[in-house]
Amino acid sequence: MRSLVNACLLLSCLSLPAIGDDYFDNVLSIIKPPHSHTAIFATNLVTGDIIFEQNPDTLLLPASTMKLLTAVAATSSLGSGFRFSTRVYSRFPIKDGVIAGDVYISFNGDPTLKAKDLSSLLKQLTEQGLYRIEGSLYLIGQANEQLQAPGWVWDDLGICYAAPVSNFILNRNCVHGKLSPKLASNQSQLSVPGYVPISITNTSVFDKTGIEEFCQLDLQRLPGNHFSLSGCYPGSQAIKLAIAITDPGLFMQESIGQILKSSKIQLKGEILIKHQLPIQTHLIAVHESAPLPDLLGTMLIKSDNLIADSLLKQLGTKIYQQPGNFSNGSRALKKILSREGIVLTHAKIVDGSGLSRYNLLSARQLSQVLNLIFTDPRFSQLMDSLPIAGVSGTLKYKASFNKPPLFKHVIAKTGSMQGVDNLAGFISSKTQDDTLFVILENGQSSLQKKQQQAPFSALFLRSLMDNTLAQESQAGSALTPSSPAN
Repeated sequence: MRSLVNACLLLSCLSLPAIGDDYFDNVLSIIKPPHSHTAIFATNLVTGDIIFEQNPDTLLLPASTMKLLTAVAATSSLGSGFRFSTRVYSRFPIKDGVIAGDVYISFNGDPTLKAKDLSSLLKQLTEQGLYRIEGSLYLIGQANEQLQAPGWVWDDLGICYAAPVSNFILNRNCVHGKLSPKLASNQSQLSVPGYVPISITNTSVFDKTGIEEFCQLDLQRLPGNHFSLSGCYPGSQAIKLAIAITDPGLFMQESIGQILKSSKIQLKGEILIKHQLPIQTHLIAVHESAPLPDLLGTMLIKSDNLIADSLLKQLGTKIYQQPGNFSNGSRALKKILSREGIVLTHAKIVDGSGLSRYNLLSARQLSQVLNLIFTDPRFSQLMDSLPIAGVSGTLKYKASFNKPPLFKHVIAKTGSMQGVDNLAGFISSKTQDDTLFVILENGQSSLQKKQQQAPFSALFLRSLMDNTLAQESQAGSALTPSSPAN
């Protein structure tokens, strides 16, 4: 196991702190980033003792550690049997292969719905003998939807991790493409799947020689799922693009038109959008997502924003019995967690993913959520969904977490965005008591991030593990440069 010596050597330290009551204060004097705001809370889960706390009640940006709150609230309120469903209704029965009227597909924001699922939904109808719809096909969704939460960064909105959260979600409301340089010039060539109902005007170039002082791509989002890609990309290698669509209803409408053409069902009327399902209809087909535990597993391990915010809207629907949005979903989340004993008096919650820069949480509040996950059997399965250092999810390749001493011993949710690098979870080791920790770092310097050899969270966790082991085996002694490092 590596001692604090290694952490110090990474930062060119000349002296080492002694183990004692002021151990972590001494450690932080060496490793704390000079330009960041930090908050720390660490607890021994066996004894319940607080190991260390610093600024535990300071409100900071949680980033994706917010998903811990979403996971607990969804488990508490929606239950393990919850699934998103996409349902097909009709007023008329299938008779002689025909429905003599309109058909309705009701969408409720399944973040995992794919084109192949809609094809399977239509196949359910052909298996019932349907080959012709005499009326129109209505797509039922929510009117005046709130597609993004307050505080989402404007220039993130064209990127798929900030795709619009809607009742209409298909293929994650995301289009993948490839931007390649042309051989004989600096011009570029953009390729996207031909069947995807979007249009992109591309005037971007590649700076193959690196002579441009300012070189960056610019994506403009225009009405009707039209985009304009311009600017410059440094280098000569092709890059992958992931573009978030702007109009989910239109995207669904045009995509279903294409799916219908490849099905065995003929539609006499049009494909239209409607915001309310008529009365006196009956269910004729349904597609369901995976159950909630599976959705939460994906959400936590991959830090999936779309699943998180889709679930947040479902919380608003469940608690307030009205169409879900970010406002009532956030209020519902806070209400549910307060009932579970989480003190969120001063917290600011505006989404379920942590994308919003209006969110504010403290290290103590996040520790309360983690403690609930650890102690309450209703939430114990969430432990299995957290990334494991060097093994899975967002901690698989994170610097300093894919090698000892943190490798396989840290089980935690990451929370990263520009200027933010947070970590909240557990240390599990056969040689020491399980530890709960929250480490928040806001206001991180981009220059410092490039220069540092290990993240602040990794350095602190090393010292946390070293201190615990050292106190067990050599209480009162001091670490010296001759201490062994494995």
